[in-house]
Amino acid sequence: MATSIFNPQLRLLNALRANAKPIMTFLGLPSFRTAQIVAQTGLDGIIIDCEHGHISDDSMHSATAAIASLGVSPLVRLRMTHSDLIKRALDAGAHGIVVPQINTAEEALAVVSHSKFPPQGLRGQGSAFPALTHGIDIPTYIKTANETLLTCIQIESKLGVENVDAICAVPGVDMVFIGPNDLALSLLGYVPAKGDEPEFVDAIDKIVAAAKKHGKWVGRLSNNGALCKEHLKVFDTVALSYDIRAMQNWYTRELEIART
Repeated sequence: MATSIFNPQLRLLNALRANAKPIMTFLGLPSFRTAQIVAQTGLDGIIIDCEHGHISDDSMHSATAAIASLGVSPLVRLRMTHSDLIKRALDAGAHGIVVPQINTAEEALAVVSHSKFPPQGLRGQGSAFPALTHGIDIPTYIKTANETLLTCIQIESKLGVENVDAICAVPGVDMVFIGPNDLALSLLGYVPAKGDEPEFVDAIDKIVAAAKKHGKWVGRLSNNGALCKEHLKVFDTVALSYDIRAMQNWYTRELEIART
């Protein structure tokens, strides 16, 4: 990502380059109105969750356009590493992809190859939508996409931690994102982690060290603002909770007040 190409529309990428500690969140509800509302809160990026969220292909397209139109970076978290899913997300206009459960360098290489246009990769061209969400024309998008799209992989398993150095060494991987719940399940057998388990702490430290060694940005999920502030002392970016949890937490808290 040491490129001279600059596009003011790419809010998350520009904030990462500036070491501005951008904050994202996850979107799991299939509504372009929800996407608009969340995008107006001051976030730098929104991860449209096609892995665990209630997001169809149509909803992903709508949310991507809605988020980008408000000057926020839409990323898409895929269900798996399949090339068709990568193509659909990028052709919808995502500013980047987040790919879960990467356990080996070979898996990371496959993701990168399907995220890049030739000659760096195997991605096909045919969609007019990405140029719209990047605020540029199609020829410019094709020329610049390989250097400006964020390819983010998640390390969230014991095997992924064991192979983290090789994974982070893969050219074209821009960011590593830690899924603390799946990581805890894999390492500890339960969720949520208390946060002080030696095996869990050592795994996170190992991921962060490998990412920084190989010049990759590193992020993680944070459950609230206080944790975000703490995590940003170490991480380049964080994802502040989830739209669904935000709604649940607000109603739970306000109902407790109302009924006391």
